Amino acid sequence: MEKQLKLVRSARTEQGELSLEDRQRHFRNVMGSLIQSAQDSWGDIWQEFQGNVVENVVVHPSAREGFVPGCGWPEFLEKMWILKHYLDHAKRLTEKGSL
Repeated sequence: MEKQLKLVRSARTEQGELSLEDRQRHFRNVMGSLIQSAQDSWGDIWQEFQGNVVENVVVHPSAREGFVPGCGWPEFLEKMWILKHYLDHAKRLTEKGSL
């Protein structure tokens, strides 16, 4: 999936700081991007389970035999680790309330 970058100019105060509205818009944009990346990572991980372990939300009886991700364990675990980082960053940013 290709994403387009958009240049956004912001209104700065006389002291050179961003206005509250611009900071909030920036925060929403960063969080939106971060959450979208987390959802994409989750989708990649869920796709690994499709067909081998689950069919939609039903667990296959053959899943007892063990799960081996199609992409291999190193890549699968990397996807899990990346998802954890996205979620950690989202939590940290929302707890602070700003960037």
